[in-house]
Amino acid sequence: MASKVSCLYILTVVCWASALWYLSITRPTSSYTGHRQLGSISIARKNVSFGNIRTRPINPHSFEFLINEPNKCEKNVPFLVILISTTHKEFDARQAIRETWGDENNFKGIKIATLFLLGKNADPVLNQMVEQESQIFHDIIVEDFIDSYHNLTLKTLMGMRWVATFCSKAKYVMKTDSDIFVNMDNLIYKLLKPNTKPRRRYFTGYVINGGPIRDVRSKWYMPRDLYPDSNYPPFCSGTGYIFSADVAELIYKTSLHTRLLHLEDVYVGLCLRKLGIHPFQNSGFNHWKMAYSLCRYRRVITVHQITPEEMHRIWNDMSSKKHLRC
Repeated sequence: MASKVSCLYILTVVCWASALWYLSITRPTSSYTGHRQLGSISIARKNVSFGNIRTRPINPHSFEFLINEPNKCEKNVPFLVILISTTHKEFDARQAIRETWGDENNFKGIKIATLFLLGKNADPVLNQMVEQESQIFHDIIVEDFIDSYHNLTLKTLMGMRWVATFCSKAKYVMKTDSDIFVNMDNLIYKLLKPNTKPRRRYFTGYVINGGPIRDVRSKWYMPRDLYPDSNYPPFCSGTGYIFSADVAELIYKTSLHTRLLHLEDVYVGLCLRKLGIHPFQNSGFNHWKMAYSLCRYRRVITVHQITPEEMHRIWNDMSSKKHLRC
């Protein structure tokens, strides 16, 4: 009898130890503001195997769209979708883009869809202003995470998710920021070439090969416990990069099983490495400020740190002097 009791006791201990071990290795982690954690897992739930638990997403991206444009690609499939990361107070920048390089009607016969990406602001007045702006222009996408610098990765993943869900048949996607000037002629006709066969698994921009900055005073500080390696995989500067639309779904799905980092462009590079996609270097993408010159700006694709006033001035000058040779 004692022998049977001992066996039962040992068996019970082993079962509980195994269950606790499996649960401990599947707990999701995230340091993101506004990021939701997965609910607790019930052991008694039916039809859930340990194999299923181990493959649960660690970043489920379970945010709802607060503002959406689900029908933007319904009538005409875009050749190019432009995703612009912005903040609530940057109305002047958004309006400057709408009136210059981001105007969807700039190129006849080439469908372009321009969208501005935002999270949720802590100020309800700003949220309401953006909602009213959306009702006028129908070019804003918002999810219910807190809009902050540390959540820029969530903002980009929202854009990837939107393309994969509502515009998967588009040819190309550009992700950029609201202080970037884009030379659309060079982007469309010299880089993407509408009359050629669309590429697949394609990603290009200003490629950076670097490593984490451990100085806590830096804007780009990366804690060792969050990223212990001494080098990042090659990644494109988040100021502007281009990829084929099929990559949007690949990155989004990969992100569900990849630990989040607050540096958006580095994180996209990590997802690309998992996918075996190598970003191509393109010298036309500049991630710095460049003094204006008609001939100099004719040779590039992107320029950083451009104010709304400069954007209008550059666009008007380049548009009115297309006949001039450099």
